[in-house]
Amino acid sequence: MITVDEALEHLFALVGPLDVEEVPLGDAAGRVLARQQTARRDQPPFAASAMDGYAIRAADLAPGARFDVVGDSAAGARFDGSISPGQAVRIFTGAPMPEGADRVVIQEDCTREGAAMTITGTPGDNRHVRAAGADFTIGHVMDAPRRLSPADIALLAAMNVPRVPVTRRPEIALISTGDELVMPGEAPGPDQIIASNTFGLKALAEEAGAHARLLPIARDSEESLITAFDLARGADLVVTIGGASVGDHDLVGKVAADLGMARSFYKVAMRPGKPLMAGRLEGSAMLGLPGNPVSAIVCGVLFLRPVIHAMLGLPPRAPARLHATLEGSVPENGPRQHFMRAHVSEGRITPFPTQDSALLSVLAQANALLPRPIGDGPRKPGERVEYIPI
Repeated sequence: MITVDEALEHLFALVGPLDVEEVPLGDAAGRVLARQQTARRDQPPFAASAMDGYAIRAADLAPGARFDVVGDSAAGARFDGSISPGQAVRIFTGAPMPEGADRVVIQEDCTREGAAMTITGTPGDNRHVRAAGADFTIGHVMDAPRRLSPADIALLAAMNVPRVPVTRRPEIALISTGDELVMPGEAPGPDQIIASNTFGLKALAEEAGAHARLLPIARDSEESLITAFDLARGADLVVTIGGASVGDHDLVGKVAADLGMARSFYKVAMRPGKPLMAGRLEGSAMLGLPGNPVSAIVCGVLFLRPVIHAMLGLPPRAPARLHATLEGSVPENGPRQHFMRAHVSEGRITPFPTQDSALLSVLAQANALLPRPIGDGPRKPGERVEYIPI
């Protein structure tokens, strides 16, 4: 068996960033920017007022000073002219500063009487002017790769970038295996269960940025598995769930090998998730996940999500780890790395007392995995420990 870190390295060697496509800016949220983008204009493109008030010459500012109001300047409709000593322009937030003006007196510090304005407050030192290019200037760069947030989209729009080069979404084919499975909504027989793993992994994959398609359940026969693999042709990544262990009905490894899979590894020193398999099959990367529901989702967090990120051009790396204070105690760990389901709140982490890999109800309450290294000693309440958000 190999370690979790070694398994991740093998998986990253199986994939790489996909090709690039251009999409309209309005469709780019959540996508991964593939190439850096450069601003095509200054922001703001002109000196602008930061407040509602009156634009004046700073040299004219004095308590009780009186000004002739010679016009208005609004966003999108600037004052067409310049001001002279003793003159002011009524101005609104975001409006261009009139030529000759370099100071805004906010309206709360002024009194208006007809065409005259008098400073009646104490303006202070703030000029309330946004300089041209104060946010960014032509040539400002947004680096890539990066997953585009709403703020990134707004910035690209202000940079006057109408179309964005992004990495193509990975196409993932999900194959559940087993005679015991039926789809949600169907009536299971006395020895059958509902296929839940595929739906959880589809949600995880699409949240990570991929497009996932559910293939029909592959039954425990070579013919059915061959049909499923045939349906998966063209996918960037084929993910099987179940059938990767060593039982009489676990046929995924044999069928994949018969079809020409070049195996990268089989079995990882971890729990849950030991019977993990990976390789390449007919131009696609392949990841064989265990069939236990919690095992499949945990492996999705630890392996599938980072692989998708790598295919999107993001840095290939293990899931981020944070720190929290342990609530309760945990016993000594054994010869496999253990990823305990846990809940984190206000900087404190509590492992669930039951860690059975079949209990989806526990996983649904968890928001973290508590990784226990191989041979890790017992841990006491109050210790600082690492965790992986899920």
